[in-house]
Amino acid sequence: MPQIIPIKDLKNTSEISELCRNAGEPIFVTKNGYGDMVIMSMETYEKNMLLQDVFTKLDEAERDIAEGRTKDARESLHSLRQKHGI
Repeated sequence: MPQIIPIKDLKNTSEISELCRNAGEPIFVTKNGYGDMVIMSMETYEKNMLLQDVFTKLDEAERDIAEGRTKDARESLHSLRQKHGI
């Protein structure tokens, strides 16, 4: 379940830092009862960026397949071997 904290709690930086590390997911910060920002640990951020990169590459690969921009693996390897004399 996502954690939601009011913006005034950001004054307790040590507690917020620990909360971010322990949560393992983004923490939503509200201002006057409305969503204002999201904070997270560096570890969570890096994990999310890695996943985003993987999803982007998978989406690109799926589009390549759908649009016929692929080659047969055996033919490609054979061509490379011939080209480089292997």
